[in-house]
Amino acid sequence: MMQAENKRLRKIQHLAHEIMDEMNAGKELKELETLIPVIDNLSRAIGDLTDAFGNYSLDYVEEKVKNAHTLLFKKDKVDMYQL
Repeated sequence: MMQAENKRLRKIQHLAHEIMDEMNAGKELKELETLIPVIDNLSRAIGDLTDAFGNYSLDYVEEKVKNAHTLLFKKDKVDMYQL
């Protein structure tokens, strides 16, 4: 169980790094209609992870990071099993 969770977390981390790289690539990202929901999804994922009692849903965090990645890269939903 713990190994499967660790694998999922590494995949989520991979998507987050791709998002970070894209945001810092020096391109002009002026499309607020894209950036606002990307930031919203990432903020919700971080908010869930930072619950003071340690209660978070890996499914929720995974979904929000996948949504942000999909919105930013304007492609179909990410298949987490293909990473």
